[in-house]
Amino acid sequence: MNLSLASEWKKRDLDGLLIPMYEEELSFEGLDIPMEQLLETKRFEGKVGSQYTVTRIEDGNFVNMVLLGLGKRGDIGYRKLLNVLADGFRTLKKQKVKKGAILFVGGSVVANDTYVKAAVEATIMGDYLFDEFKSKEEEEAEELSFAIVVEQPDRYASVFEEAEILATANLVARDLVNQPANVINSVTLAQRVEELGEENGFEVDIKGLEEIQALQMEAFLSVARASDIEPRLIVMRYKGDPDNEEILGYVGKGLTYDAGGLSIKSTTNMVTMKDDMGGSAAVIGAMCAIAEAKLKRNVVAVVAACENMISGSSYRPGDIIDSMGGKSIYIGNTDAEGRLTLIDAMHYIVTEENVTKVLDIATLTGAALHCTGNAASVAIGTDDQFYDDVNEAFYLSGEQIWRMPIFDEYKELIKHEEADLTNTAGKPGTITAGLFIGEFNGGLPWVHIDIAGTIWSTKEEGVLSKGGTGVAVRPLYYLAKA
Repeated sequence: MNLSLASEWKKRDLDGLLIPMYEEELSFEGLDIPMEQLLETKRFEGKVGSQYTVTRIEDGNFVNMVLLGLGKRGDIGYRKLLNVLADGFRTLKKQKVKKGAILFVGGSVVANDTYVKAAVEATIMGDYLFDEFKSKEEEEAEELSFAIVVEQPDRYASVFEEAEILATANLVARDLVNQPANVINSVTLAQRVEELGEENGFEVDIKGLEEIQALQMEAFLSVARASDIEPRLIVMRYKGDPDNEEILGYVGKGLTYDAGGLSIKSTTNMVTMKDDMGGSAAVIGAMCAIAEAKLKRNVVAVVAACENMISGSSYRPGDIIDSMGGKSIYIGNTDAEGRLTLIDAMHYIVTEENVTKVLDIATLTGAALHCTGNAASVAIGTDDQFYDDVNEAFYLSGEQIWRMPIFDEYKELIKHEEADLTNTAGKPGTITAGLFIGEFNGGLPWVHIDIAGTIWSTKEEGVLSKGGTGVAVRPLYYLAKA
């Protein structure tokens, strides 16, 4: 798609118009639209998310005009705005529009930074489709050209640029999650990160099997041993403020496929397990955006990438294993593997990269779905100010997060009589799994985010396409920016 800002529009040059309107303020100059009749018949009243298509013939060409309701002025939040604009854009796209525009001039809805930002993100993310492996029998369709029409486009140039960077980074994460596990594994993921680092301007350090062994990452290696594909420790560094000692640390879960190990999953639960590296996709996408935007912040991201498979080398339920942090772990279930890879990555980023705050993000527990469903990611944290910053970053992006409590009783559940810790502490599973990782945060301000419920969408809706959602990429960017 060719997306641009424009200061004017002409009906004869376009075959699709997206016209946002407020409820009770239905008007637009220069278009032959029977507003009074639409109101009288209640076909379109401007209610939030409502749409109505009017088709006109201009100079022999069809022009589809989609009226898009934003509800009452001042009521719509950013999350809803994004989804409403994306649905409107998708309507035009399904109508085979080749040259379209969204109009923030001529009506009651006038451009501001928020509307321009939302329009850019909504169109780019709403345009995404993962069809890389489908045969292309038809000729390639003409590229869609879409303009965001505002007064004084130069005023919104920086807003447009940042929104484009963020939306593109979100799609980077979606692509990584959507790739099948026979394409993206620990080795090929590391190679892709190297390419992205070169393209966007961040340093990449890939550590192979021998270096991982030398670091004594026994928890990580215990998971990785069953696969024929070697693990990789992926370290990404961005130094936007080299004179500042503060370093923000991101740790992303990088299970490129999770069969459950000897505690094997059912086929139904296994078929989408290519998405178990969604946490790594989030931090990789965020690093792309942070570096591309040249934020004045130092950020390090770490991913312990491997598969959780079955072989004679598999770790077993009942095993007691070591960790880089020196704590012993009783294995109650080999399908609770993500937290094992994360604790070694966490200890590494705290002790070797000297971060001053750390956030880990993972598709960690099915229990997260029972907490907030698909509507929000779940979080715990030890530092109120740091969590508030994370919460604000999610709010700015239009994504949702919910903080769970940390009670002393929950901390007792992760202990074990035969080892220092157990990887299966029981209910509440989302909290205890996070607390297990928190044992290795070095006492730093720390937030854990569980995206098991938000990493995947089963339908095309709003800015989401079917498959990977790219969740948390934009919030992690805003957290670094703040």
